[in-house]
Amino acid sequence: MELEERVAALERRLAVLEKADRGRGGAGGGGGGTDGGIPAGGGGADGGDFWALERLKEEVAKAGSPNGAVLYTGAVRLPTEERYEWQYGTFTDALLDADWSHSAESFAALGHAVRLRLLREILGGRRTAAELAELDDIGTTGQIYHHLRQLTGAGWLHTTGRGRYEVPAARIVPLLVMLSAARP
Repeated sequence: MELEERVAALERRLAVLEKADRGRGGAGGGGGGTDGGIPAGGGGADGGDFWALERLKEEVAKAGSPNGAVLYTGAVRLPTEERYEWQYGTFTDALLDADWSHSAESFAALGHAVRLRLLREILGGRRTAAELAELDDIGTTGQIYHHLRQLTGAGWLHTTGRGRYEVPAARIVPLLVMLSAARP
């Protein structure tokens, strides 16, 4: 590749990074930085920047969807050593045409600091209401049960018998995606 072509390619990549940075209000378009994010060039098969985005655009082009798509994916190992791999994608038109009011209960259940703490503790291995009640600043047993009911009703938790709770496998990566999207 000649020098002019290489410079042009670098300028295009820089423009994409700057555009993503303006859109996120953060450092780097791929979640890079010192906050635990994955650098933009962090691991595609060809080592290129935005490797997941590029693959998504290829799939969208194959499907002929002019308005694009959204994809989220994750490979997670929890402190309990459990491992989860998950991926979900949908076309933009389907999202924009959907009735968003059906998502309100799910979002509302996450809109409380104690509920988020309960989810984090459950993912970390505390599975019973008794274990959760031992935590500082979490509330009374009645309050804990109230929050657990809210999370269970919205699908963020389910019971596994004998008062044990867990985050359903299909909700772990979406929960972590929502938390990463909510970071300043």
